[in-house]
Amino acid sequence: MRIVIQRVSRADVSVDAKTVGNIDRGLLVLVGVENGDTADDADWLAAKTAALRIFDDQNGVMNKSVIDIDGRILAVSQFTLTASTRKGNRPSYIRAAGHDLAVPLYEHYCAKLAQITGHEPQRGIFGADMKVSLVNDGPVTIIIDSRLKE
Repeated sequence: MRIVIQRVSRADVSVDAKTVGNIDRGLLVLVGVENGDTADDADWLAAKTAALRIFDDQNGVMNKSVIDIDGRILAVSQFTLTASTRKGNRPSYIRAAGHDLAVPLYEHYCAKLAQITGHEPQRGIFGADMKVSLVNDGPVTIIIDSRLKE
């Protein structure tokens, strides 16, 4: 699984011009599921997301997590994170998990985040044509891949 985490002062996602998820201060997380990913990947990423210290403390040092600031999370599925651009200029999505694997792992990731943070994450609608708006705070953007575990 791959995620892109953005520290935001606000974010929302809409489908057909209707807002389906929104948060104020917290994290916008774009979630991509690849073939071969497991619940262990989702668990590891949820724990990493919740504990990532990218919010400023009283000294202006990134030393607090989304839990520490009582922030919220907006998790949006995004299969394009699995793109391969090795050949040519048209991305290949051959590594993207099919619906039968991607939906349960996305849901598992969100459920694990809720368990860890104590707050149900806001969500987009899996597979929908979504419009995401955000105010990136910093900007701070982190990319994490469960297969690299950096």
